[in-house]
Amino acid sequence: MVYYHPKKLHVQEENLQQLLVSIVLESECEMFPSISSDESYTLIVKGPVAVLKANRVWGVLRGLETFSQLIYQDAYGTFTVNESTVSDSPRFPHRGILIDTARHYLPVNSILKTLDAMAFNKFNVLHWHIVDDESFPYQSTTFPDLSNKGSYSLSHVYTPNDVRKVIEYARLWGIRVIPEFDSPGHTQSWGKGQKNLLTPCHDRRSPSNNPFGPINPILNTTYSFLSKLFKEVSLVFPDQFLHLGGDEVSFNCWHSNPDIQNFMKQHGFGSDFEKLQSFYIQKLTDIISTVKKRPIVWQEVFENNSKLQPGTVVQVWKEGYDVILSRVTAAGFPVILSAPWYLDWISYGQDWVKYYRVEPLEFSGSKEQKQLVIGGEACLWGEFVDATNLTPRLWPRASAVGERLWSEESVRNEDDAYKRLTAHRCRMVRRGIAAEPLFTGYCDNMLK
Repeated sequence: MVYYHPKKLHVQEENLQQLLVSIVLESECEMFPSISSDESYTLIVKGPVAVLKANRVWGVLRGLETFSQLIYQDAYGTFTVNESTVSDSPRFPHRGILIDTARHYLPVNSILKTLDAMAFNKFNVLHWHIVDDESFPYQSTTFPDLSNKGSYSLSHVYTPNDVRKVIEYARLWGIRVIPEFDSPGHTQSWGKGQKNLLTPCHDRRSPSNNPFGPINPILNTTYSFLSKLFKEVSLVFPDQFLHLGGDEVSFNCWHSNPDIQNFMKQHGFGSDFEKLQSFYIQKLTDIISTVKKRPIVWQEVFENNSKLQPGTVVQVWKEGYDVILSRVTAAGFPVILSAPWYLDWISYGQDWVKYYRVEPLEFSGSKEQKQLVIGGEACLWGEFVDATNLTPRLWPRASAVGERLWSEESVRNEDDAYKRLTAHRCRMVRRGIAAEPLFTGYCDNMLK
């Protein structure tokens, strides 16, 4: 389980003097966590010495979190930990939180605080949706005008030092940082700092009346730019994955542009703009392969019949996700599930319950297909979220997702989960995480 609620039962009264930590495979050091990192651990709490064993340092981090949650402070101020034996490992290797720093800029300290809370809940992936239509806060050393002209202001950027700070802080918590540079749509801010990148629209009668549309996929200069940008990004972010987006591409502007229409005729695409998007995605994924990264894409890329490289991960975010899960895994592609966990959709009451009830493998498919579901993400999009409400909107609602992705399918008792989650919310508050309450009541005295 992700969040523990210690039962006040004393099997044996004995002072605990020491926690002995050992890493079994310490000779094989991993500098950064990865999708294959071993997070398993065994914790034996019995006086006078408790023992925590793990194969890797990542398991030690998860075990230390569990140990901290087993300690409580009673009404008399006495710290107590019960005799316990815990043998634990995650059900899914990818357990993520998506933050959006394009719609509203999130200060670095807010991101670091989010990483703290993620570790408290055994999440291990920060999906950093770093740029979008509204702003381009990533400060590129190769193309500095992208942020100089595309950010909200020069104070609303993430410098190379800021990005390194986030990645290193995450590493110390055993958390991977996967950046998303979503294209060819969601790129209006890119065009402010990169001339001739976006498609000129020839019919501006659309409601947005925008002179430019998605990235222009027919120009060689487009792919020269993308090659240089992603070469830099691949060196900045050490994780083996890059998220390439690919969702919500409007074809109106492409349709209006005579150069693109001629290009499509020459390539036999007819009037099928999904084929043009697939052409772009294939070129982009070829670029990603040259920098030794694995791509993640949103589900539209798969649905548009793009030719995807083996190992490409498809992130599912739309309703009716059981059907697309079956289709994607039948095609042999790994999957990340996000559709039931969009935390930007809020409602009155205890909506954590609907997140907790989700079963990621509840779809039609073989055992081999279900093994391709590598995990899931709780997504907090930023249209109505900035540093003032980021934390209370995430926590403890995301905690329910965290337990679903860590614990076995059989851990489903909602009454038990409510008691543990209530205690865990108070624990997070004591640790400086402004997690919102689940219901009425108060937080009693509890150890940080």
